Amino acid sequence: MEKMKFETPDMAQMNVKKIAALFPNCVTESKAKDGKLKKAVNFDALKQMLGESVAEGDESYEFTWVGKRDAMVEAAKPIRKTLRPCVEESKNFDTTENLYIEGDNLEALKLLQEGYLGKVKMIYIDPPYNTGNDFIYKDDFRMDSAKYAEESGAVDDEGNRMVQNSGSNGRFHSDWCSMIYSRLLLARNLLTDDGVIFISIDDNEQANLKKICDEVFGGDCFVGDFVWKRRQMVDSRSKNGVSEDHEYCLAYFRCCDGKLKGVLSDMTKFSNPDNDPRGNWRSSDLTGLATADKRPNLHYDLTNPETGITYPCPPLGWRYDKNHMKELIEKKEILFPADPSGRPRKKMFVKDLGSLYTGISTILNTVYNTQGTRELKGLFDEKTFFDFPKPTDLVKLFVDQNESKDFIVLDFFSGSATTAHAVMQLNAEDGGHRKFIMIQLPEKCDENSEAAKAGYKTICEIGKERIRRAGDKILAEQQAKEKSATDKTDLFESANDKPATAKPLDIGFRVLKIDDSNMKDVYYSAGEISQQDLVEQISNIKDGRTDMDLLFGCLVDWGVPLSLPIKTETIENLQVYNVNDGDLVACFANDIPEAAIRQIAAAKPLRAVFRDSSFKSDSAKINVTEIFKTISPNTTVKVV
Repeated sequence: MEKMKFETPDMAQMNVKKIAALFPNCVTESKAKDGKLKKAVNFDALKQMLGESVAEGDESYEFTWVGKRDAMVEAAKPIRKTLRPCVEESKNFDTTENLYIEGDNLEALKLLQEGYLGKVKMIYIDPPYNTGNDFIYKDDFRMDSAKYAEESGAVDDEGNRMVQNSGSNGRFHSDWCSMIYSRLLLARNLLTDDGVIFISIDDNEQANLKKICDEVFGGDCFVGDFVWKRRQMVDSRSKNGVSEDHEYCLAYFRCCDGKLKGVLSDMTKFSNPDNDPRGNWRSSDLTGLATADKRPNLHYDLTNPETGITYPCPPLGWRYDKNHMKELIEKKEILFPADPSGRPRKKMFVKDLGSLYTGISTILNTVYNTQGTRELKGLFDEKTFFDFPKPTDLVKLFVDQNESKDFIVLDFFSGSATTAHAVMQLNAEDGGHRKFIMIQLPEKCDENSEAAKAGYKTICEIGKERIRRAGDKILAEQQAKEKSATDKTDLFESANDKPATAKPLDIGFRVLKIDDSNMKDVYYSAGEISQQDLVEQISNIKDGRTDMDLLFGCLVDWGVPLSLPIKTETIENLQVYNVNDGDLVACFANDIPEAAIRQIAAAKPLRAVFRDSSFKSDSAKINVTEIFKTISPNTTVKVV
């Protein structure tokens, strides 16, 4: 019976498999540092297969920095971590499909690689802006500038960051680039083929971020660089006489053929003052875009056949030639002004619009940072715990760029949890069923901060409380609207005409906390443990770990989504966990009787997992395997 591995995927080996799928003759075997054989790429053979399409020599276009290779290695390196559920800090744990993951986002992204590979449709992140504040993401980078780091005290014995990433740091930009690069490499794997990522940033790293994203996602997948005017008033505190009123938001698709939905056209511009039977309309420009020497057929004087008034040709001509213009006049679609010096315009009808949505302007100037501050104050009794929280309307604009209303939104720099707030608000407004995954490092609040004085120890505590309060507020507002709405049942001729009931608004979230593996070292290196050690350790599971801890460890390891419903059943007086009606069934009791095994197998789950100690002997384990082969041969059975 196979054992669970409880280790995140080796991304380097996964990349080797991708190369093997294209060029099997370029993949061989070699000894790793631990002496075991592993798949490896024969680069000489690969170069021969690629011919002249190999970049060689010193002159090639690339963007690099000190530590880039280490960032790549760090992203690919597997970890032995787990996600432990925290029911008491969750909201609607049993029914919600939202997740709040507490821990380092690099580790979280690795833990999500199998369960959410290609399943996230939209990512929004607002990473640290590298302004010289504490560099809290202490990645395990073995830096190229090791001597510099050791002499300056920049890292400890394990390679972890120990100092403030101030502007005087010789690796100021390199550290930030390494931090974001490894995370984006992992984030891209999670996006669906039509998925999109939005990244807020300021001038300090915008240029570097653009180059990194061009490399990670591909320059052809660039969507746009949105300029957000975040400040309404000029900042009089500027040191150099310039008021920095804007930030950026870079957008990239996972694949190059994506398209944003756009924004809804301003319907207030459409009306029907002349009661045209074709419906509402607005006037549109008729002037052309080409000079007479380029498009002579578009240059002519236009005469109103009813009044005889002639309107001179504009400098760049008309939009249509004479024949098409004649057809439009006959259809009463041309508006002629009474003043001969005026310029005719065309009726544009709502019914003729290819879509009610128009492209998003790359200049965003309708919502400001002050709204984000007001939103937090409204939830926290006029207190604000963040200097510049993003307004929900800004994030809602990005979340709403997909035609679907049922998908996963990821934010792995959650901060004040604006993204979660925006997702719940948008679902309430349009009946959507979008789910969120928030990831945040439990950074401690400064003891002198307003947040600490209010009793919040970490940023995670603030974020989780914001989601609770915002969800309650949104639900209350929705219920109030439904209560005041007129009963429209009589508008339907029969019950069959009634619209399907929308899913209930999900304002809950499961809290999952990153921790060391549930398993003792003996689990990973049983061959190195002596017989005496085995007797002393007995169980390979760490003390204090619960059945729910083990269950979620199995979900992560098996790549099962962490938001699926979990039912607890009793079989032969034993507690059995059933995930999503058979996606995974687990029983971690000791000495499981054969009758219970047969009942579990009879349910024909996709996966079944037990403790190694659930069976008294190897023969008992073999018997379990045979029972499943007989009753449910398609079930994959493993032990922990």
